[in-house]
Amino acid sequence: MAFSKGLIFAMIFAVLAIVKPSEAALDAHYYDQSCPAAEKIILETVRNATLYDPKVPARLLRMFFHDCFIRDGPPNISVRSFYVIEDAKRKLEKACPRTVSCADVIAIAARDVVTLSGGPYWSVLKGRKDGTISRANETRNLPPPTFNVSQLIQSFAARGLSVKDMVTLSGGHTIGFSHCSSFESRLQNFSKFHDIDPSMNYAFAQTLKKKCPRTSNRGKNAGTVLDSTSSVFDNVYYKQILSGKGVFGSDQALLGDSRTKWIVETFAQDQKAFFREFAASMVKLGNFGVKETGQVRVNTRFVN
Repeated sequence: MAFSKGLIFAMIFAVLAIVKPSEAALDAHYYDQSCPAAEKIILETVRNATLYDPKVPARLLRMFFHDCFIRDGPPNISVRSFYVIEDAKRKLEKACPRTVSCADVIAIAARDVVTLSGGPYWSVLKGRKDGTISRANETRNLPPPTFNVSQLIQSFAARGLSVKDMVTLSGGHTIGFSHCSSFESRLQNFSKFHDIDPSMNYAFAQTLKKKCPRTSNRGKNAGTVLDSTSSVFDNVYYKQILSGKGVFGSDQALLGDSRTKWIVETFAQDQKAFFREFAASMVKLGNFGVKETGQVRVNTRFVN
């Protein structure tokens, strides 16, 4: 998961508490009495933003992943589409002052963008608190798009996630976009023996080379979508891995390891199974490391 691993795993500060086994009892009905309109407000905000900017779903899902991988600090306000979270939070402060945490807004918004993109729905467990300190240096703990399977397994295990969770959540790459910098090392001078990563489909590599020319006039936004149906949440990501068209090295590596290959093959054949497991893994990830300490921020950018 740039939605990672690359798109999904790479650059945001946190909103939640420090990563360790969950010490807080989250509840799907946490705001039923204190802010019954919370989920409706967030959904409407996310839906309107998505209609205006089709890149919003991938960015908000990515934000949730990073929020869960780097806890105990403020969200990275430099991340594009963070304005959607701020907009929802402003509306919530008018409806229910000092009630709904920024961390819960991010978790609910992540579910909503998946559902709005054609993916599964799940009940988000709520009751998170926002962090009160920044730990920007913890970004080094995010798994980069160059990780091998063993490194990915270790990184996810540190968050209480299984091998299946890791492969499942990597499926978040079914929506979104990556800049060339996250994968171009696979396209040229890959190793002493191979110019192109041998695990990559040759024709696909040539297509990516054209999108990422090694010239001084290459646009700063040069890159590629992460699967051929990048605006739809589906199982095409796994089908592309089977054909050697995983954009990130960490994605394609899932096919070359017996611990993960069978999961990729299962999800490529059975979208319903992928959806079911994705919903379960998102709940598991969102529930890990949450503590009751912290605060409900009034402004997403600042500690109260």
